[in-house]
Amino acid sequence: MKPKTKIDIPLLIADDDLDDCKMIKEAFEESRLLNTLNFVHDGEQLLKYLSENPSPGLILLDLNMPKKDGREALQEIKNNPQLRHIPIVVLTTSQAEEDIFRTYNLGVNSFITKPVSFDGLVQIMRALGRYWFEIVELPDPNPQKSPLS
Repeated sequence: MKPKTKIDIPLLIADDDLDDCKMIKEAFEESRLLNTLNFVHDGEQLLKYLSENPSPGLILLDLNMPKKDGREALQEIKNNPQLRHIPIVVLTTSQAEEDIFRTYNLGVNSFITKPVSFDGLVQIMRALGRYWFEIVELPDPNPQKSPLS
């Protein structure tokens, strides 16, 4: 099996906790992941970002955010034909069975509970990077024309 060529797949991180955002950035650096990271801090900013910028290759989504929470934003993204192809990983403090069930029902690709330690976060970012950027095939985030059209 031929190894994949390393390309920069941009990530969009939607999280209102600035300390968590800083830790995620540091965990990516510690994991030696060189992806471009962009941050938004509430669901309204997330949807605005997606309407004004090229699509990211992956969204890390916190559920508990102000203005429009992650659940509402997830539903809008997955109901939008131009955005629904973007893989979304929930990264949240919630461990509620209801949140896990509801987000998968809405179309989330993975649900991860935030670890309590920085080392745990580094391990998760390393695993995410390996899985999403080395193993799986992702769709072109900004196709000129959908192959399904």
